Amino acid sequence: MAITAVFVVLALGPDLPWQLPAQAESVLVFDPARNAWVRKEGEKVRPGFGVYGKSPVEREVVAIDGSYRAGTIIIDTAERRLYRVEGDGKATRYGIGVGREGFAWKGKETISRKAEWPSWTPPAEMRQREAARGVTLPARMEGGIENPLGARALYLGNTLYRIHGTNQPWTIGQAVSSGCIRLTNEDVVHLYSNVRVGDLVIVR
Repeated sequence: MAITAVFVVLALGPDLPWQLPAQAESVLVFDPARNAWVRKEGEKVRPGFGVYGKSPVEREVVAIDGSYRAGTIIIDTAERRLYRVEGDGKATRYGIGVGREGFAWKGKETISRKAEWPSWTPPAEMRQREAARGVTLPARMEGGIENPLGARALYLGNTLYRIHGTNQPWTIGQAVSSGCIRLTNEDVVHLYSNVRVGDLVIVR
């Protein structure tokens, strides 16, 4: 993920380890001279536009309580970190954004579904709540670079909550969501590739 004149869906190394959706072809091209995605008209994409963005919290492998089974995902909302247990007392730790005040939750769920470039259907309650603030949400938004669910989504049981990407990487480390757990697109793709349906998720 030469390229200034045409769009090519290729990985560009560690900064872009995932493919863009087909819809992006009509919007963006990669300009290697500026090391940035730009609109075809030549305007540089605004920071965090949703193509990619580094997390302010570096992904790393850390030590963890060895009693957790490999594959378990532990979400610490106070710390704003997600841990995927790798086994042998190790886990991969990611920075996350969590539910804002009044939307935080805790409990246990399992990964019930996985989706690449998921569509988004805001619940009626969310649309009403945002409308009261003067914000109009779409009834449905197809997956793509401007979709707030980002590049990947992991659905949690039968709830409306997900672990998903974001087109606002600067929100990682903050309490900003309606209860979902968000990672940068780069991090959520890394997590997604190692997660299986049925894996346990512990939110605390």
